[in-house]
Amino acid sequence: MATSEEKTSLVADGARKAYDGLDTDASKNFHDQRHDSVVVNNEMHQTEGGFLKPLIFGGLDGILTSFAIVAGAAGGSMPAPVVLVLGFSNIFADALAMGVGEFLSSKAENEWILSERRRENWEMENYPEGEIREMIDIYEGRGMSREDATQVINTMAKYKDFFVDVMMAEELALQVPEEDHKVESMKEGVVMFCSFASFGSLPILGYVIIPALFPTLGEDVLFVAACVITGLVLFGMGCLKSAFSAANWFICGLETLLLGGACATVAYSVGQFVDGLISEE
Repeated sequence: MATSEEKTSLVADGARKAYDGLDTDASKNFHDQRHDSVVVNNEMHQTEGGFLKPLIFGGLDGILTSFAIVAGAAGGSMPAPVVLVLGFSNIFADALAMGVGEFLSSKAENEWILSERRRENWEMENYPEGEIREMIDIYEGRGMSREDATQVINTMAKYKDFFVDVMMAEELALQVPEEDHKVESMKEGVVMFCSFASFGSLPILGYVIIPALFPTLGEDVLFVAACVITGLVLFGMGCLKSAFSAANWFICGLETLLLGGACATVAYSVGQFVDGLISEE
C-alpha cells in the first residue's frame, strides 16, 4: 500500500498538498517523480489567485455598499420601498463602474509595464554592457560574490528576451503580462462586476423575499435579516480568502466579519445621526 508521501507525489497538485501539510518528504517525492517521469506533471500553483483580488474586493465592496444603504435607511427610519429603489439602482450602477474601472486600470497598468519592457529592450540592444553591469550590482547587493554574479548574469544575457524579463523583475520589480493581457483585463472587469452585483444584492433581497413569504412581519425584521445575511456572507468570504493562503479559515472569516461589521456600524450610526438632525428641524 502506498504511503501518504507516495500518494502525494503522484497527484498533479502534490507540491501544494505537501506545502499545506509542511511535509518535506512528500515535497521531495513529488519533485523527484516529476523530474524522472516521462510524462511530466505540471506543478500546480494557484493561478486562480489572479482573480482573487477582483472577486474579494468586488464582493466586499458590493455587500458593504449595499448594507450601508440598508443600515443608513434603517437608522434614518426610511420605508422598505425606498431601500429597494436606492439599493438596487446604486448596486448595479456601482457594479458597472467598478467593472469598467477594473478593466481600464488593469489594461493601463499592463500597457505601462510593456512600455517599460520596450525601453529595457532598447537599452539592452544599444548598451548591453551597462545593463549587464547593473544586474551584476543588483545580484551582488543581494549577497552573491562579484565573481558568481558576473558568471550568472553573463550566462543569462546570452538569451536576450529572457534576460529582459529578468531585468524587469529584478531591476523594476515588474511582472511582464501575457500577450493576451487585454483579455485577462476584461475577465478581471467581468469578475469585479459580477462579484459586486451578486454579493451586493444579497442584503437587499431580504426586503423582497421576506415580505412575499411573511407579509405580516415588520420592517425591523427585514433589517435583522439583512444583518444576518451580511454577517454570514462576510464570514464566508473571509473563509474563501483563506483557501488561497496558509492562514486559518476561521481567523480569516472572523477578521473579514469584524472589519465589515465596523463599516456597517458606522453607516447605521451616521443614518441615525442625520435622521436626528432632520427630526430636530
